[in-house]
Amino acid sequence: MELKLMMEKLGAPQTHLGLKNMIKEVDEDFDGKLSFREFLLIFHKAAAGELEEDSGLLTLAKLSEIDVSIEGVKGAKNFFEAKVQALSSASKFEAEIKAEQDERKREEEERKHRRAAFRELKSAFTQ
Repeated sequence: MELKLMMEKLGAPQTHLGLKNMIKEVDEDFDGKLSFREFLLIFHKAAAGELEEDSGLLTLAKLSEIDVSIEGVKGAKNFFEAKVQALSSASKFEAEIKAEQDERKREEEERKHRRAAFRELKSAFTQ
């Protein structure tokens, strides 16, 4: 779900099958999930040219890198400013994911409390 959301935020939405294929391409432990190490492996494989051309992972790697030939190194200042801007946008994305995860946890806790309250009321009527 997080990979799907990330790809949508980067402007490269993927189908469910596309996401599964992306994960399968770097899933070293075959758990169907991306660990942090496997996520970093995407960029390592992209740099080594080991990703398939039509792979969503290659798209991800290209979307999240800064091409010096395009950006240039005009005194290196613009390059580093562009890199900082790219990193700060990634931080915003991480914050959005964290907020969504926190919201899901809060909703689950609320659901548990409602169930417990219902069971308590139910037991009062069944005795």
